Amino acid sequence: MAAEEKLIKGCCKGKRNYQKQLYDLYKQKLFVVCLRYARTRLDAEDILQEAFIKIYANLKNFRQECPLEAWMKRIVINTALNHNRGKLYQFPAKDIDDMIDYLPDEEFTLSNFSLKELLHMIQSLPDGCKEVFNLYIDGFKHKEIAEKLNISEGTSKSQYARAKLLLQNMIKKNESESYEHVQRGSF
Repeated sequence: MAAEEKLIKGCCKGKRNYQKQLYDLYKQKLFVVCLRYARTRLDAEDILQEAFIKIYANLKNFRQECPLEAWMKRIVINTALNHNRGKLYQFPAKDIDDMIDYLPDEEFTLSNFSLKELLHMIQSLPDGCKEVFNLYIDGFKHKEIAEKLNISEGTSKSQYARAKLLLQNMIKKNESESYEHVQRGSF
């Protein structure tokens, strides 16, 4: 813990080498969060950059009531929500292949799906469902989500249920397509 305190103090003093260390330590994990909320890689990069500016500016207010990473993640989430507020997405999200450069090197799978495939599925959700789903999996309760997004708690619950159903359908569809390829010997 002493190393983290030293890092925080160095950042609070505006020392660039400490700020770079903090950025390098958390950029990959926080970029994944940005990717879940953003529609494009460029948006995710903007969100990450803006979030780190806020992190550096507010680090002096960090009271260590929670882990530093959790505190930073909340700033990233709020920055993403503010970034998305007022934006009307009229175009589909960019190909997830163009967004993946900052993901951790280790492979993550869930039910034989890679992190890239799961991110693509989340990216393809309608905006309202996507925001509610992301906030919920980031640990917010429906009441908090409703307050953050200025919607009713019932709307939050229904958007979350819809997101889960859409994701379950995508997973089933992808699993059945993979099974059909195996049956036909397409691999």
